Amino acid sequence: MGRSRDFFFWKVLFLLFIAVGVAYLFFQKWYLPAAISFIVLFVFAFRWLGKQRRLVDEVLDFSEAVRYRDFTRRFVIRHPKSTEGKLFAAFNDINDVYKRISMDKEIQHQYLNKVLNMLDSAIIFYQEDTGKVMWINDAFKQLFRTPHIGNIRGLMKRHPELYEKTIHMKLGKQQVESVSLAMGKIKLLMHGSTFSTQEGTFRIVVYQNISEAIDETETRAWHKLLRVLTHEIMNSIAPISSLAETLHARLEHGYGEEDIEDLKLGIYTIKRRSEGLLQFAKSYRMINKVDQPNFVDIQLKVLFESIYQLLEPTLLQKNIDLDIILKDTRLALRADVNLVEQALINLLLNAMEAVKDCVEPYISIAGLKRDGYVVIKIQDNGRGMSPDIQEQIFTPFFTTKKSGSGVGLTLSKQIMLLHKGNLFVESEEGKGSTFSLQFVL
Repeated sequence: MGRSRDFFFWKVLFLLFIAVGVAYLFFQKWYLPAAISFIVLFVFAFRWLGKQRRLVDEVLDFSEAVRYRDFTRRFVIRHPKSTEGKLFAAFNDINDVYKRISMDKEIQHQYLNKVLNMLDSAIIFYQEDTGKVMWINDAFKQLFRTPHIGNIRGLMKRHPELYEKTIHMKLGKQQVESVSLAMGKIKLLMHGSTFSTQEGTFRIVVYQNISEAIDETETRAWHKLLRVLTHEIMNSIAPISSLAETLHARLEHGYGEEDIEDLKLGIYTIKRRSEGLLQFAKSYRMINKVDQPNFVDIQLKVLFESIYQLLEPTLLQKNIDLDIILKDTRLALRADVNLVEQALINLLLNAMEAVKDCVEPYISIAGLKRDGYVVIKIQDNGRGMSPDIQEQIFTPFFTTKKSGSGVGLTLSKQIMLLHKGNLFVESEEGKGSTFSLQFVL
């Protein structure tokens, strides 16, 4: 670059020198040498300026090509050391760099396009101000039967309900909406976000069809429930039916004084089993009648002490050690104290049942804060559970106890769901179980 500037300086100096010489010869009245010198000056200046003009035209052409992102042109370099050669070399280098950048961007675009099209979730990307749709994936086209859409307002004709819920959705939060489509009414899990660039504000909306997942989950739950209901009802009705048939047969053939006691016993048995079946039905109704929580601030220290006082006689009678672990004595949660106590008592009674055959029965109840949740853990060193049993313990009326109703854990789960929390279990056969109640802060 330094040499090019020096060369340009000497050219200008040379032209000035010839111009001064022409003026000198002209004032000395040496007209012929002056005319010849002037012609030399004119030809040299014309050629030099013409060359500069061509270089300027090349720069303008290159800038036009850059504006339209055309980097296919190659500049022929005849004299590498000349100003033109160096300029053309720089243009070729810029073209090569932009080609590599363009190729990398195209690869990234193709990769991103493939990944997004592999997703089951429908995605639309559009400009907020104009509504211009920049991109939709294949899942969007298939779910909403929309092969192409140029503007978000195009949804008004095809799916007006979907359009309204998309435009007025709350950004940054997931929400479940029901939308009527050609296939029928479906539930969508929707999530949207925005970002801004120099070109404007853009919005990305993701739709997930959760109807099939909900239906599948509900179907599995119903199958589990029906299996348990069928088992429990048959266990009650089959003996009643058999005993009633036996009593009927004896009445048909007549009976004596000695048979009256047997008849009374049989009728009493039928009554008792019928009452058991009624109690079973009441338990089912109880699951569906958990009241809405009355939220108050609860100190875990006070909650644990209250439950311990309630269960202390039973614990002492059964010789079970119960540890309360609470590092932060100020830890609190917002919940319904009665419902939470009921859930904890159910879990502690189950833990006491699980450790009854242990040499050194042990249960702990702990409170801690973790990842934005308040967690209450109830751990025992009892017999534990197999994976199959763990999958079914929250199913209504499922129980492994001879005298259990199978309602306690279902109620506890229902109570946690009413609190927008959850109930989890971790267990291993022979090593005990841990139940975790997770409350949102």
